[in-house]
Amino acid sequence: MAAAGDSVKQPLLHRAYPSHVASASSPALPSAAPGSAGRRFPGGLDVPSLKKRGGGTRSWIRVEAATASVQTLEIDKATMMRRCELPARDLRLLDPLFVYPSTVLGRERAIVVNLEQIRCVITADEVLLLNSLDSYVLQYAAELQRRLLQRAEGDELPFEFRALELALEAACSFLDAQAAELEIEAYPLLDELTSKISTLNLERVRRLKSRLVALTRRVQKVRDEIEQLMDDDGDMAEMYLTEKKMRMESSVFGDQSLLGYNSAGAAGTSVSAPVSPVSSPTESRKLEKTFSLCRSRHDSTKGSDNTTTEHIQELEMLLEAYFVVIDSTLNKLTSLKEYIDDTEDFINIQLDNVRNQLIQFELLLTTATFVVAIFGVVAGIFGMNFETSVFKIENAFQWVLVITSVVGVFIFCSFLWFFKYKRLMPL
Repeated sequence: MAAAGDSVKQPLLHRAYPSHVASASSPALPSAAPGSAGRRFPGGLDVPSLKKRGGGTRSWIRVEAATASVQTLEIDKATMMRRCELPARDLRLLDPLFVYPSTVLGRERAIVVNLEQIRCVITADEVLLLNSLDSYVLQYAAELQRRLLQRAEGDELPFEFRALELALEAACSFLDAQAAELEIEAYPLLDELTSKISTLNLERVRRLKSRLVALTRRVQKVRDEIEQLMDDDGDMAEMYLTEKKMRMESSVFGDQSLLGYNSAGAAGTSVSAPVSPVSSPTESRKLEKTFSLCRSRHDSTKGSDNTTTEHIQELEMLLEAYFVVIDSTLNKLTSLKEYIDDTEDFINIQLDNVRNQLIQFELLLTTATFVVAIFGVVAGIFGMNFETSVFKIENAFQWVLVITSVVGVFIFCSFLWFFKYKRLMPL
């Protein structure tokens, strides 16, 4: 029976723990060398190193809401997922190994922000900022700490909105600075190109236009993300982390108080005591108190919903302010692109004008060549080997030359009149 039980357990072990069973059942399999990092494929791909790099620890800058303290933490991806209750796909947006467009996601307990250099996770109690050597990241942490320490008395904006506002401000200022730098470089270069068309200037304008297209795409993505948040009340409602935290705490406190009240009532009533008609009013009063407590909780939930509606308006106003800023930056880039297009059109017009002048000159040259060919025809006729009385006339050569010239000039003037009549060239 023991052998039969072992034979039944063996397939179950294979299903539950295939790697452990395989290693236990086949100890003679060759193992990797102690110094090897893992299995390598022919292309040089190290699978364990990729797993380690995808799930390894990363450096995060933590800014606490209560004390405004800034500290550096080493947190792995799994711990980050449990800490903020975020799926892996949301944290993948913050991975510097991948290039994702600007995104702002509202989740149950966190806000995932990926705006240019600012990649962070905002909760109701802290901001976890992906550590980087970029100056904008360090400025963001320092500025958030300063604003938390210098918080005004009448300012009741939640912590997550402060962190989100600073991230939007940093992204908008960064994009606006790049747009201003591109404008300073672009306008003199385009003016120089209009005055002197050269291969070097055309190559510089081409590189400038590629930078402009890339920057416009990034600015357009930030603008679309803000506009999408403004148009969706549900996404904005997900960002009220402080309100949801307070609502959850009040709900838990109400449940605990109700549970304690019920337990106290059950302890005060004797189980073995007989039920009498006199005790029924006490039970009815208990039921009324329970209903009143539920009603008060319902009223508090409605009050929190009204507060959330007010916060929706506050967040919408905040997003609208930075939407105006990023829209102004986009208008700058659009104006610059239109100026580049106008310059290209002007250059094309200039080149077309030069091409038309060359065609006109070629037409005049062809007409003059035709007139000169008449002299060749006359010379060929008189150069034939035959006798004629024309050679015996005095001054015959001068007369032939004059008559041929007059006919050539007449033909040339006729061509010019025809070109002018057909508007082939301005004469």
